[in-house]
Amino acid sequence: MNKSMLVGAVLGAVGVTAGGAVATYNLVGSGPEYAEVLAVQPVKETIKTPREVCKEVAVTRQRPVKDQHQIAGTVIGAVAGGLIGSQIGGGTGKKIATVAGAVGGGYAGNKVQEGMQQRDTYTTTETRCQTVTDTSEKVVGYDVKYQLDGKVGQVRMDHDPGRQIPVANGQLVLTRADAQ
Repeated sequence: MNKSMLVGAVLGAVGVTAGGAVATYNLVGSGPEYAEVLAVQPVKETIKTPREVCKEVAVTRQRPVKDQHQIAGTVIGAVAGGLIGSQIGGGTGKKIATVAGAVGGGYAGNKVQEGMQQRDTYTTTETRCQTVTDTSEKVVGYDVKYQLDGKVGQVRMDHDPGRQIPVANGQLVLTRADAQ
């Protein structure tokens, strides 16, 4: 064997060994391309939105009283009672009956006018408003349980990763490729 051939064989063997080592390093040393997703749990936030709700309501009110002391009813009742009382009896009895009729008629007239004033009502509609709160839920992220190289971990992501999470240089890729 000549010296050139021996050097060539050794260099060839070294080259093949180095190429195999580099190929093996690339296969083994780069690690997995994906982490396996074990569970995904949506993280929700409750949103409360106040709003005003109004409706028309029928309201019954008492009309303002023009004669608070029922003077008109008292006077009319007293006159009517006095007239009726004066028709009864004679002499002193007639005078007593007239006074009693006037007093009773005045009282009755007062109460009649009072009752009429209390029943003197009117109905209108009013707008009544109240604040109600609508609630809704919004997904703000996802808690993801994953397995990478036999180890289980958990991370919060802004999207549902599906069944796998990409891995680059041994680290999880948490952003979407289409979002960049």
